[in-house]
Amino acid sequence: MFKRLSITFWATVFVGVVCLSLVGVDVWRSLNARSEQLAEMERLGANLARAMAQQADDTIKAADTALADVVERIETDGTGARALARVQRQMQTQVINLPQLVGLFVYDEQGRWIVNSRGTPGQAYNNADREYFIHHRTHPERGPHVGHPVISRSSGRWIMPVSRRLNKPDGSFGGVVLATLDIDYFRRFYQSFDVGARGAVALLSDDGVLLLRQPFDSSRVGSSMRDSELFRHYAQQRGAARTGSAFFHSFHDNAVRLNSFRPLEHYPLFVTAALSREEMLERWRRDTFTSSAGVVVLAALLGFFGKRLVDQIKLRAQAEAELRQARDALESANRTLERQAMQDGLTGLANRRQFDVTLGNEFSRAMRHQDTLAFIMIDVDYFKQYNDLYGHSAGDEVLRAVSKLIRALTPKRPGDLTARYGGEEVGILLPNTDLHGAQAVAERIRQAVEQLQMPHNGSPFGVVTLSAGIATIAPQRGVHLAGMLVEAADKALYVAKSEGRNRLSLAP
Repeated sequence: MFKRLSITFWATVFVGVVCLSLVGVDVWRSLNARSEQLAEMERLGANLARAMAQQADDTIKAADTALADVVERIETDGTGARALARVQRQMQTQVINLPQLVGLFVYDEQGRWIVNSRGTPGQAYNNADREYFIHHRTHPERGPHVGHPVISRSSGRWIMPVSRRLNKPDGSFGGVVLATLDIDYFRRFYQSFDVGARGAVALLSDDGVLLLRQPFDSSRVGSSMRDSELFRHYAQQRGAARTGSAFFHSFHDNAVRLNSFRPLEHYPLFVTAALSREEMLERWRRDTFTSSAGVVVLAALLGFFGKRLVDQIKLRAQAEAELRQARDALESANRTLERQAMQDGLTGLANRRQFDVTLGNEFSRAMRHQDTLAFIMIDVDYFKQYNDLYGHSAGDEVLRAVSKLIRALTPKRPGDLTARYGGEEVGILLPNTDLHGAQAVAERIRQAVEQLQMPHNGSPFGVVTLSAGIATIAPQRGVHLAGMLVEAADKALYVAKSEGRNRLSLAP
């Protein structure tokens, strides 16, 4: 058998093995170097985020300690002239000792300044409209509150407010003690980090407000980043999982960066160090290009001389094989797309598109043969409350379990169809079925779901249940439309819900 193989075959095998070996070794080396480069940058970003988080936490903690001292002094000594003079001297000392502090201020319950670290009375200012003042007035908690960045009315600079509530002797709201942190203090610290020409670092609140970003842009301070990939990912995490690294598109310039994020230990803020993916891989690309150049040249020469050995018969056979492969791949892709286009991805039931097509076909068939067409509209009771209590992932599992049970209990005759109609609604189309037959199917499904005993603390029944509306139609040309059947079942479903749920309702 080997003697019958031509020299062309052996030349092709030799050239192919050599070229593939050279390219394979080079690709493996390149990919391994790339992985090591990204891992190193991820470690660097994580260390940077850790340093930023520690600095921010310590900075705010120092200001909060000063606030706690002032609160204790005022609540102990009162607001007499001599007591306020002592507090004012203490506040001045704190501002001198803490470079991050712009100032310390005390407001009464009306938002009026009563003392501040600058020694000026400031009667012209009233801060009752500030977010932190409203927060303390409406929340009795005594802990610190980190507010959104604002422009100081006294200095005109961007500041981060950190505040504590003052109580009167009877425990009622007595005012606010405020420390204003200089945004520039954080900016100077962040400027000391080398994150590359296209890297960035940022400090954000847990509700998605940008406190500071370096490179600095004053117009972005205080803006919302709730729609960014970074914040959506961070908000979905819980506990220790909130510390991590991932690639995201930047909310500001759409550049892809490796974001290493970390929450502050004591305050509702988090930091992120974002390193540009392009900058990370620039050195790797240069090394890869240099080391691969010789391999490419050698492989090209081998491929050129090897190609000279391959005759037109080999080329034609190869072309035919490629065409067959492309045809098979296209047919497989078309079958996959056709199946996906007609199936709901979550439940595995038919989707709304397939339902509409089948409803039209069965409606026309029932009209021609003067048959009855039945439709059951099923809805999971108190599904929104279930999602609120257990989360959307658990809700999806309930939909899968209910859909699997419905599919198992639905007749398998030609024309019968079970489809996800929308949200938590499932529709069952039953050709040549009267109202009582459809009612029997629906009741069997309702009882089976109730017997699953899936806990549901948001439902008065304590378990997951179903409600269903049932309608039938004997369509007549020029009188009925397919949508009338769905509308009648939907109205019956509404009646079942209004009568207490976990029941069936028949359309008149």
